[in-house]
Order: sequence, then structure tokens, then C-alpha cells
Amino acid sequence: MARGKIFSTARLDDYSERVLGEFGELVFASDTRAGADRADRQFYRFRGPRRNATGPSGGHQPLASAEGDRPHRRRLRQRRHCCRHGTQDSLIYTLGAGSRAVAEAAITFMLALCTMLPFWDRQLKTGNWKSRLEVQGRDLDGHTLGIIGLGRICQLLAEMARPFNMNVIAYDPFVPQEQAAAVGVRIVELDELFRTSDFVSIHCPPTSEDKGLINRETLARMKRGSYLVNLSRGSLVESLDALDEALESGRLAGVGLDVFDPAHPDVTHPIFKRENCLTSPHSMATTEGALTRIFKSMADDMAAVLRGERPKHVVNPEVFE
Repeated sequence: MARGKIFSTARLDDYSERVLGEFGELVFASDTRAGADRADRQFYRFRGPRRNATGPSGGHQPLASAEGDRPHRRRLRQRRHCCRHGTQDSLIYTLGAGSRAVAEAAITFMLALCTMLPFWDRQLKTGNWKSRLEVQGRDLDGHTLGIIGLGRICQLLAEMARPFNMNVIAYDPFVPQEQAAAVGVRIVELDELFRTSDFVSIHCPPTSEDKGLINRETLARMKRGSYLVNLSRGSLVESLDALDEALESGRLAGVGLDVFDPAHPDVTHPIFKRENCLTSPHSMATTEGALTRIFKSMADDMAAVLRGERPKHVVNPEVFE
């Protein structure tokens, strides 16, 4: 029986290519959709660096796609990939592969903002050594961190905040107080979180109810001189205008943004000229270590399906029963 082909728009890592290469010839192209008939090819998508791969239909072949209208798609919040098990699709995912990277990024943003690292960097490089006597940075020590959401990322963030002697509170209507206490967190109402937190870090999944969660009204309830970090989704912030106004008034002392709505923001907006607004292009979850974990988990689970075995992380395990 002839070996199938697996097409990809970009190279995978060495481990994934070695593992998946056992099931077919890996072919790399600029666009796997070019000249492809969707009836004859199926797709799976790698999140992070956007990579697509396809294989001929029939048997146990990689399917896909995270962007298709799959019945289990809305149930999955992690990175996900799809395989065919017999005649049914099994949705696999890379559980928590990027969680630690995102939690580390939240701490990084908070430290850089409160210690005024970009400011001090510019002062030194422009020869202003005396500035060290004119302005003081702030600390994490003894301050309150309010986390919106208490999933895997948030629990890691709470753990990382403890050595800084931070008081950690969280808002998550789906997590009972006992479960939060087990990771050293106290569950509070959203209004209390805004009023009492020195640092607010957003990690809740985007829903229609939470769209525009951070708006002029909620910003007005935040503690004066507090810091806001968003590593979740850009749609949770009503507008860059609202954040810019809060920075101008001193309601916010600093903002850290890894996500935007739209995803490619207008960088001529005045907020991007502010030294106390630190940004990144939705890159904090795609560190070297995170991608290594993502690709390994994906490749191992897809290979398991292709061998007719049950993968470790699968959203719809019923297809294997």
C-alpha cells in the first residue's frame, strides 16, 4: 500500500517531523490549499506559528481543523488538532502546553511596569544617571494581585506570585472557594477585585458576556495607580481609548498588552507612545519551551490515533468506545 502524503505550509520541529513522518511523506509548501480538493484532503492546524498539514482521505488520517465547524470546538479552550479514528473525528488538544509561558509573561509584564524598567533603560542610554535620585519604581512585595479567571494559567500565576509576598485574589464564578484556597487564592466578586487589586491580570476565556469587560466604567472602579495586564483576548478590553484615558488620568499606572482587537492594532494610536504601556504581538505563549511541549504533545497524540490507539488528550473520548 502506497504511503500517504502529509502537506504542511511550514516546517515542524524535528521531533514532530520524525514522529509523523512514520505515517506518510512530509511535504512542505507555501499553501496546502492551492489546487487542493477539500473532498480529497483533510486538514489539521498547528496553533502558535500557523502551520497547516493535510493528508489523503481514508483510513486513519490526520483530519482537521480547529477553525472548522466541529461539534466539539466550543468545548475546547486549549490548542487543538483533529484526527480521524475509523470513520469519526477525534479532537485532540495540547493540554496546558503554553500555560507556564503565559504565567511567566504576566509576572514579566508586572515587574517591568512597576519597576519602570523601560524608563530606566532609556535614562541610562541617554546619559541621565542622576535620574535614579529623582524617581522611584514600585514593588510587587506586599501588594495585591487580582486574577480574572482561575484556570491552569491563573493557578500557575498565583504560585509564581507567592515568592514575591503578594496577596492573591481571583474572580471565577465556576471555581469554589475550597478549590481556590488549595492554591492559596481567595475568591472574590469582580467589584471587590477591581477596588482592591494593585495588579489585575486577565486570563478568562472570551465569551459574549465578557466582551468589553474592561471599559470606562470598570476602569473607574479600579484602584488608583494600579496596573492592568491582558494576556487573554483583545475583545475583553472595550477600546484602547479607554485604556489611554485611564493612563492619562493616573487611574492606571501601567498597562501590559499581548492581545488586541483587532489582532493587528493601529500602532499610530497614542497609547503606543506611552512608556508605561508595554506590548507584544500575541507572542507570549509561543516561547521555545512552550512550542516544544505543544509539538510533542500534538505529535504523540496524533501518532496514537494513527496507530488506532486512544490519545492522551482527547475532547470526545466516546469515539474510542
